[in-house]
Amino acid sequence: MLVRDAMSTVVLTIGPAHTLRQAARLMSARQIGAAVVHDPDTCGVGIITERDILNAVGSGQNPDVETAATHTTTDVVFAAPAWTLEEAAEAMTHGGFRHLIVLDDNGPVGVVSVRDIIRCWAPAGRHPGALVG
Repeated sequence: MLVRDAMSTVVLTIGPAHTLRQAARLMSARQIGAAVVHDPDTCGVGIITERDILNAVGSGQNPDVETAATHTTTDVVFAAPAWTLEEAAEAMTHGGFRHLIVLDDNGPVGVVSVRDIIRCWAPAGRHPGALVG
């Protein structure tokens, strides 16, 4: 199975000036765990995740003052839609992260998460929380 088959095509793109609270609200409304941060001044693309926001708030930073720019990961590993899920899982494991921005020649086309991959690999017909044994 390929990344294009598993990825979410809901790509939330925010700017670096968005506050952490704004980013969290937008992510929560779309029920996603990451947002693409696009900085037109640097032509850079980064990612901010729910974990980044949680770490900032947990360390006492003000989510109404702190901006996405300060908490964006800019050293991003991107996936291609034609990658296998195994390649995506390997990149996530090696890098220690749970989301990959999926790029084609025109820019971000999706985000694939560990959850997306597990959803594809989980046996059909099993119910969440079902105990085996």
